[in-house]
Amino acid sequence: MDATQEYLQRRDQLVREDRALRVDASRLASLTDIEAKAEAVVRATRAVEADSVWGTGKSIFDYNPIDSTPNVFPGMAFLTARETVTKTKLFQMLNKMPKGALLHAHLDATVNVDVLLKLALAQPAMHVRAPARLTTSNIVATLPEFKVLSPGAFSTSSSLTDSTYIGGEWVPLYRARETFDESLEGPVGFDNWVKRALTINPSEAYGTHDSPTKIWAKFSSTFLTCHNLIYYLPIWQQYIREFILSSIDDGISYVEARVNFLYKYMTGPDGLENLPHREWLIIFDRVLNEIKAELKEQGRQDELIGVKLIYTTIRFITPEELEWYTEDALALKQEFPHLIAGFDLVGHEDSLKPLIDYIEPLTKFMRRREELGVDLPFIFHAGETLGDGNAPDMNLYDAILLGTKRIGHGYSLVKHPKLMEICREKGIAVEVCPISNEILRLTSSMPAHPLPILVNHGVHVSLCSDDPAVFGNMGLTFDFFQVLMASEVTGLLTLGEFARDSIKYSMLEDEEKAYALGLWEKRWLEFLEWVGRTGDE
Repeated sequence: MDATQEYLQRRDQLVREDRALRVDASRLASLTDIEAKAEAVVRATRAVEADSVWGTGKSIFDYNPIDSTPNVFPGMAFLTARETVTKTKLFQMLNKMPKGALLHAHLDATVNVDVLLKLALAQPAMHVRAPARLTTSNIVATLPEFKVLSPGAFSTSSSLTDSTYIGGEWVPLYRARETFDESLEGPVGFDNWVKRALTINPSEAYGTHDSPTKIWAKFSSTFLTCHNLIYYLPIWQQYIREFILSSIDDGISYVEARVNFLYKYMTGPDGLENLPHREWLIIFDRVLNEIKAELKEQGRQDELIGVKLIYTTIRFITPEELEWYTEDALALKQEFPHLIAGFDLVGHEDSLKPLIDYIEPLTKFMRRREELGVDLPFIFHAGETLGDGNAPDMNLYDAILLGTKRIGHGYSLVKHPKLMEICREKGIAVEVCPISNEILRLTSSMPAHPLPILVNHGVHVSLCSDDPAVFGNMGLTFDFFQVLMASEVTGLLTLGEFARDSIKYSMLEDEEKAYALGLWEKRWLEFLEWVGRTGDE
């Protein structure tokens, strides 16, 4: 053996040792022929499109001082890449992939805003108002406000853009759209006005709001704006249905969705806020069962294992107020044990209360769980921050000490080797939300995201979409695509391991997990065979 061969052997050995802790290491060590072929097809497709679509073959020495062509690269900023992504062969492949479980998504940001607006326009009781007459000079800076009025209080106002509109008056939603002034592009302009308020656009994410605090201000405003649209019983029922069906269409077979229970009542058909939390769940359960029955009739029952909910409230409430919510969560868990999967506190970690501020009611909650014999685990957001040693970063310590089953985001977890070791040893998976982290300005692009560090340290992860209606990353295909494009080590089988882990680290019972994994493995094998065949075409 010559010196070069010896060096190359030592190099290969070092690479193997370095990657031995990876969550996909054992899987990649013994590939079947089907797995190897599918992996090769995806890697070859990625290599071709890296050059043909993303231009990675360009030389840094070919500099043109007046070059104004778009700056594109694999894993680039999602909001400017989305249209290009959807046209790639790789995206079309991943679109057919069985994704396993979606473990981190906020329910009130999971239905496409076009669909939500359509649902709202069909409701005669839904009204909208603005603080002043809408004009070309103020429309961009004005947010719509929605409200359901009781039948006896329906408004006779007819326009938000007419010179007679003085501001603050409620206008029926459908009528406001019909009468939207042509100078503001008529009904299309109305739709765009509403959708701008419910989503984040590229100029905001990468320009005017290019910092975590500023983009979170816009992000938070989308939830305040859409709340009265979603938490209205006639829309709520259709919204749930749309969310579940669209998830199934993207290859998601199980969901644990976070529901914001901060508001204690939903608006009923009579226009009054009088439906308590248990009514929300009764309706959710009914819609879920209706969908399961429909799928069974169609012979598609294996496409949906189920949907559970993670009870959440927001980190600005007082510790005293939190006690009411924990008791409410325990009561709902006892009445709907098959629906409630966990408990969480959500909101902007950098500016709201850290977990340590709630340590008294949270430890009391743990005692109450034992007293009642109720299995309602914590599944905490923690470490969704750029900080190192600040309060939101320290949430990671408290989440682990409080026994969290998973960590939501865990962006700063890679700064803590001991915590990563604990997560690996105790089986605490991280719900990684790649596109969300990028748009909310924790990272500039996927190649800069810390996900590979977690994977390389053997910390198990599930890929999640977080708030797809706001970000435009509906389903999970976009997040899987961005992660695949950002790493030469990550391949199709790594994505498969993420999907597999999403089921393993879900809150399904052991028997349910085994059943769900069995169904997923069957679909996964069929998918791998299909991918392999595309390589022969």
